[in-house]
Amino acid sequence: MASPYIELEVGERTVKVTNPDKVYFPGIGATKRELVEYYVSVGEGALRALQDRPTNLKRHPDGVQTDAIYQKRMPPRHPDWLRSVTVTFPSGRTAQSLLVTEVAAIAYCANLGTIDFHPWQVRADDVEHPDELRIDLDPQPGLEFDAARKAAFLTREVLAGLGMDGFVKTSGNRGAHIAVRIEPRWDFIQVRHAGIALARAVEERDPGLVTTAWWKEERGERVFIDYNQNARDRTVVSAYSVRAKPHAPVSTPLTWDELADADPRDFDLRTVPARFAELGDVHAAVEDRAHSIEPLLDLFAEDDRGDMPYPPNYPKMPGEPMRVQPSRARSGKEE
Repeated sequence: MASPYIELEVGERTVKVTNPDKVYFPGIGATKRELVEYYVSVGEGALRALQDRPTNLKRHPDGVQTDAIYQKRMPPRHPDWLRSVTVTFPSGRTAQSLLVTEVAAIAYCANLGTIDFHPWQVRADDVEHPDELRIDLDPQPGLEFDAARKAAFLTREVLAGLGMDGFVKTSGNRGAHIAVRIEPRWDFIQVRHAGIALARAVEERDPGLVTTAWWKEERGERVFIDYNQNARDRTVVSAYSVRAKPHAPVSTPLTWDELADADPRDFDLRTVPARFAELGDVHAAVEDRAHSIEPLLDLFAEDDRGDMPYPPNYPKMPGEPMRVQPSRARSGKEE
């Protein structure tokens, strides 16, 4: 027997939604149809965050109560209007990655069970030079969103001192993300170095609140700034992306004024569409300015601490310190 389905008109496309009544988010009883319709309702904002970017998909075809499928390559069977772009992974291997060019592409992927969208920090016309510096503020166990809020405002102060604008959003969990649009002139290594310099500058303002320690054993109850989110093939969830949790929270763009008393629990699949209808995309101005990262690269060059560890799946990088956790290094054990 054929699966039940409905069809949605999304721009110039007709998107088929199979098994529309399947419950994807048991915490609120939200269905697959609601997920697809959510992305259409915030389509302008969601598209702005994904436009022309290689995009990884985090799929839960049977809902969030099942394991995720992390998909970095273009779905093998897809309509001919869905676009792709070639990307190069840290291993040197290449692949065709989904390229989001219209809202219908988002809706199509949501029908495949995609809940989270994870765009690269590059555009299709130049996949080797990021146009976004990303600050991922991750409260460690024992901390809640308020710690991320304080770290975000501190980061804003540092950015302002450098003449840079940041756009803040909830992560959809306890953390926060800040995006800084930059000129696409520097490669992944240079942009990552800029991210390290910025993270260190924020840490120096309040080392009791913020840490850049890569190794979890050194972080304590502080907000970790994950500088490695600026490395090649590392992504953060996109603005307006639903998160794969039972209550369907959304990674929601905020104004800085809103951040002061925002509660991430207020933003979910059912509340964000009304907010978007009223306010539009509060991050629309992100496209208005692209910054130079030269001031941050100067800070990195002046810092005698040099580089910091990469994630474990990366090849050993030039200038990288020993990639071994401090407790193992002290005991004389090798990685």
